[in-house]
Amino acid sequence: MIFEDFQLTNLLMKMYDNSAEAIFFFDQSKKVIAMNRSAEDILDTQVLKKMIQGDPKAICFACKGYTSESELKTCTACYFENYEKDFSSFQVYLETKGKGVIPYTASYQTIDPENGVRMFMLRDLTRQFETQKALQQNMMTKRVIQAQENERKRISRELHDSVAQEILSALVDLRVLKYMNVEEEVLKKVQHTEISLMRLLDDIRHLAVELRPATLDDLGLEAAFRTHFKWIEKNYGVVVNFQAGLKAKRYEDEVETVVYRVCQEAVFNALKYAETDEISVHVIEEEGKLKLTVEDSGVGFDELEGHSKGTGLGLYGMRERAELVGGTLIIQSEIGVGTSIRMQVPLD
Repeated sequence: MIFEDFQLTNLLMKMYDNSAEAIFFFDQSKKVIAMNRSAEDILDTQVLKKMIQGDPKAICFACKGYTSESELKTCTACYFENYEKDFSSFQVYLETKGKGVIPYTASYQTIDPENGVRMFMLRDLTRQFETQKALQQNMMTKRVIQAQENERKRISRELHDSVAQEILSALVDLRVLKYMNVEEEVLKKVQHTEISLMRLLDDIRHLAVELRPATLDDLGLEAAFRTHFKWIEKNYGVVVNFQAGLKAKRYEDEVETVVYRVCQEAVFNALKYAETDEISVHVIEEEGKLKLTVEDSGVGFDELEGHSKGTGLGLYGMRERAELVGGTLIIQSEIGVGTSIRMQVPLD
């Protein structure tokens, strides 16, 4: 498309005036001859004053170095002095007005060879750096959680396949003693030891399930929930009203883990703090999302304070886990009324 010269000039002037990018023009003696409003806004008053006065080194008072192949910030072979190297795109750090040192992607190149006029353009990289930092943190947190789950799985299987089996073997040996010709006192001691080992075996099996339930890996969410809630009812006497409406037997491993862990923590909190004998858990697939609801009619708590004690996951950890899979977590509680925890995780 071809524009008339005056139209193009008008558009270029509007771009120059309204651009969010800082634009400077320097003559061949490195004195600034023009700058747009964005450039004026980022510069300290003293630096700006030196530029207006024509100081060819004024930019050096703001510049904290550029990124080279060997250093993050350097003044060696300065872009302002080195005409042989390509500085059409590089990263530079400037001391700005009221915002401290900010990273910019920069371009410094000749636009008028005859008069030696060069243009220096800066684009603020702060938002991109913050986005990258958040992404890296999320990825690192995901890797940490995955590593934790893998270690839980390893320890769980070790407890179940090794420790529990050794204890079971010892129990068998003890029971054989009952049929041998031993004194009554020794027999009583054997029976007491057998009871202690049975209790220890149950504890180890429970610990193995808590670390990483085999049913979650083998059979999926619904089976893992039903097994877990049966154990809760048996050991705590609390009724868990569980309803499931899942359209698939299995979901992505990360999603299943997050939903299970959040539900596990929510139910545990209700057991510990709610002072209730009944908990409702609903998990359904609806509108392309897995939706989990855990509710109780217990004593409730102040949402601003949360629970004074916890297992390490806590309300913050539950929300963080949900966010790692693109989900949302809503916690509602009122003292004397109860607590409701709702989580949605997209399945796409």
